[in-house]
Amino acid sequence: MKVFGFFVILFIIFIIPVADAQMLAEKASQKSIEVIINSAGEVHVKHVVISSNVPKQVELIDGTVSNLVVTDEQGKEKQVNIIGDKSGVLILPSQRNSIIEYDLYDVLSQKDNLWTWNFLYLETTTFIFPEEVDLLFVNERPVFLGEKNGFSCHGCQMLLEYSINEPKNIKQVNWEDKEFLIEVRTLAEIEGFDFNHSTKKISFKINDDNQFVTIIIPLELLWEPYVVFLDEEKIGQHKFNNNGTHVWLNIRPETSGEISIIGTTVIPEFPIIAPLLIGFLMILVMPLMKKVNLR
Repeated sequence: MKVFGFFVILFIIFIIPVADAQMLAEKASQKSIEVIINSAGEVHVKHVVISSNVPKQVELIDGTVSNLVVTDEQGKEKQVNIIGDKSGVLILPSQRNSIIEYDLYDVLSQKDNLWTWNFLYLETTTFIFPEEVDLLFVNERPVFLGEKNGFSCHGCQMLLEYSINEPKNIKQVNWEDKEFLIEVRTLAEIEGFDFNHSTKKISFKINDDNQFVTIIIPLELLWEPYVVFLDEEKIGQHKFNNNGTHVWLNIRPETSGEISIIGTTVIPEFPIIAPLLIGFLMILVMPLMKKVNLR
């Protein structure tokens, strides 16, 4: 049987054309896939492929592949067959997991300091970003990384967008004896920031088109839900990362103009602590009410 298996492997390697290997080999099971992006937009990919006693095929992530190396878990380099123009790898039978690593070019593009990648790979993939990135966008929806350095994408087809060291504009709002800070994060130029207590409105002018704008609002100053306008037209928004004291609100105006963010109420009218006090009083009153007999 060992001799027969040896000749089968030789047949695959030497007799079957490489183009046909894609049709004959089964798809490999992958333990993990990591896409590591550095601050310069350089991409390094690492696949960990589960061992198998038959040849297996691994499809590489689309792009210009270079520095392709395949090793076992002990770092020993393995011989493999390259499928097509480095679109995949045929891994021979092995008792150990295989590790495929390569650099990927021509996938990330940068325009106006915004990095963009139209990504497609139908396997669970983990993305690792440089430490300067704490906020990114997947299909224009915000993803807040915070202290984490990445996220996982399952069956992944997405438009990935992010920036490095996005400018943070800190605006101070004073009301009575309190001071509040509102942060506006964007690559766009903004001016004329204002908070109007009577209309419950944050407003500012944005001077660039189609740029992400993220506003971090103290809930004690302006309570949700919010409505956002570009000039006189209502526009879409994404609210996220509500930590109990602040909420993050993201918009992407298609054109320049006046942004207005209107909330439901502000602190002097309905303090944030009021619902907590009401709930506390209800807890105290309910036992007393149960002792009262109504006739």
